[in-house]
Amino acid sequence: MLRTFIKLFNLHEGEDDRTKTLEIIKNNIAFNGANLWILACAIIVASVGLNVNSTAVVIGAMLISPLMGPIVGAGFSLGIYDFDLLKKSLRNLALSTIIGLVFSTLYFYISPFKDVQSEILSRTSPNIYDILIAFFGGIVGVIAVTRVEKGNPIPGVAIATALMPPLCTAGYGLATANWSFFLGAIYLYSINCVFIGLATFLIIKYLKYPPKKQVDEKQQKQVRYTITALILVMIVPSAYFAYSLYVEQQLKKNIELFIKEEFVENGYTIVYKKTDLNTLNRKIELGFLSKRFDKNEINSFNKKLKKYSITNTKLVILQDSTDRLLTLKGDILNEIKDSQKIDDRDIKIAKLENQIALNRFDDKSIYNEAKILFPTITKFSIANHNVLVQKDSVFKETVVVISSEKLLDENDRVKFENWLKAKLKLKRIQVLQENQETIETKKRK
Repeated sequence: MLRTFIKLFNLHEGEDDRTKTLEIIKNNIAFNGANLWILACAIIVASVGLNVNSTAVVIGAMLISPLMGPIVGAGFSLGIYDFDLLKKSLRNLALSTIIGLVFSTLYFYISPFKDVQSEILSRTSPNIYDILIAFFGGIVGVIAVTRVEKGNPIPGVAIATALMPPLCTAGYGLATANWSFFLGAIYLYSINCVFIGLATFLIIKYLKYPPKKQVDEKQQKQVRYTITALILVMIVPSAYFAYSLYVEQQLKKNIELFIKEEFVENGYTIVYKKTDLNTLNRKIELGFLSKRFDKNEINSFNKKLKKYSITNTKLVILQDSTDRLLTLKGDILNEIKDSQKIDDRDIKIAKLENQIALNRFDDKSIYNEAKILFPTITKFSIANHNVLVQKDSVFKETVVVISSEKLLDENDRVKFENWLKAKLKLKRIQVLQENQETIETKKRK
């Protein structure tokens, strides 16, 4: 049973010829010709992907990147104690790193788009989990390299370990003089390099590849000490970052719980929320739609923060924001009311103007035409009058008053009325006339 279990994890089955494997690794170390062209293209593709925040493009750059070659070569050479191959691997790794930094820095310096995207941000804060990804990804990678059937793991390892994106992110940090981004990204790149190399070293030792030459105990100790030092240099800061991330996530969770239980569940509508988790001056800022808190209430809420394990943090309630919101609301309502009053007034004026227009006639023009048809007319006046028939019955009638040298006879008066009805398009009209003698008699009286 035990033998069967051990056989399941036996890496010697399906192993490729060791001389052939070593030859493949040596070929992948060199950066000249095709490898150099592929590296340059991968740098540009990764930089563009980070710049436009395209995950698919970034993954494509990971797949075509040849950076795994010298890293695996370094781990392999340590496993077989081939120090000449180790020097060549490290030299090519350093060269590819410099080329990557130069090309990506130039790209981001020239690019007009320098906004920080999520794809860039995700490569600036490495932690212990990145070490686990690099280490186990490296194990899969070196196992695949030593198989007769290389299979599908190689592309997956390239994506998981993600060497090219952090290197190009470091170039972004250099181009924009953002040193925290540069240091974070180059640290992530170093983590991937070291732990892929370490995984390769351990698998080569497990497979018992023969050393190129016999080394004494002192040299073996130097290799072990160097590897141990590199591991500590990478693990200690990343463990601290991982712990800081855990503390920050817990703090955010406690803050959300505090806001929910103390404000949301009590029916207070929050219109503004901002949390500043800077360790030197942590602050929670809240603004409410209508609720106002006095000084004692705010102090009480600050004391409750400890109950939720929120320490070294101050709660700030922005009362002025509420005042400004209410003032703005009042101003808007007043403007609407004033606008409504203006609209009502304009409607009334328009109605009056329409009524005036309906009761207005062009007296002068009508008189001139009437004078031609009826030469005896000397004066002319026309207007609409409301005639009260009963208490609640009123109708409109058009009245024409004319003065003439002598009264129009019945035929002329009828003709005059019919002419006015046709001209003014009226159905009803009343003509009142007086001659010149009647007027003079009235004046003498």
